[in-house]
Amino acid sequence: MYFFLTSLAFLDIWFISSTVPKLLMILAYNSKIISIPGCILQLYFYVSLGTIEFYLLAVMSVDRFVAISHPLRYHSIITNKVCLWLVLISWVFGFITFIYPTMLMFGLSFCGPYEVNHFFCDSSAVVKISCSDIHQFDMVFASFASAVILGSFCLTLISYCNIFFTILMIPSKRGKIKAFSTCTSHFTVVSLVYGSAIFIYVRPVESSSPDLNKVVALLNSVMTPVLNPFIYTLRNRQVQQVFREIGMKLVSNKSSILLR
Repeated sequence: MYFFLTSLAFLDIWFISSTVPKLLMILAYNSKIISIPGCILQLYFYVSLGTIEFYLLAVMSVDRFVAISHPLRYHSIITNKVCLWLVLISWVFGFITFIYPTMLMFGLSFCGPYEVNHFFCDSSAVVKISCSDIHQFDMVFASFASAVILGSFCLTLISYCNIFFTILMIPSKRGKIKAFSTCTSHFTVVSLVYGSAIFIYVRPVESSSPDLNKVVALLNSVMTPVLNPFIYTLRNRQVQQVFREIGMKLVSNKSSILLR
């Protein structure tokens, strides 16, 4: 679990770096200019890193399923080698998946106005300023995005259905609560990530609102990576113990009296 969390934390640093630095430049210096190749590359890294996150979340849901449904066989199934391979496959396929849609975007022509109605180069906002036929790109991008999001979501859903049935079969109430608490943090992150992604990329383009998409994209690209450390750490017993010890030290230091 900690190996996957480390990979997810490392990914979130890069994922948030694909959009936030440019957003901060816009807010601080009103620097709204970006080159067309730079814009397309920003889109590529954004969707690729997002794809890696979907793969990692699906892998983590399988990890939780094995831990809860097969606890005695967990260390023989999820070995260090298996963990490493699952993470490597997630990263490699994440960067490979959207190469073809990105190549199609490089083939589009842009004839103005060159104003992207978004705080980063999202696909739906960029193609609206293109004067080329974007039908093929829309179909390809939507197909790839739907396959990644819904495919990993189905794997996550199947894992959680099995986890739920396993928890129901646990005889003691305390055992059910303990088993459920081990996957609460992951389930919270899954709900945030998949909810916002499905809202933006799986819905029909005609029913999407640019302003509403920007708000949801802000949640997906900024707020969720920022909240992930708090969601995972605040429920961890070791972290809670460290906070208690720090609190005890602060209280003892403030209540002490120095004699000179």
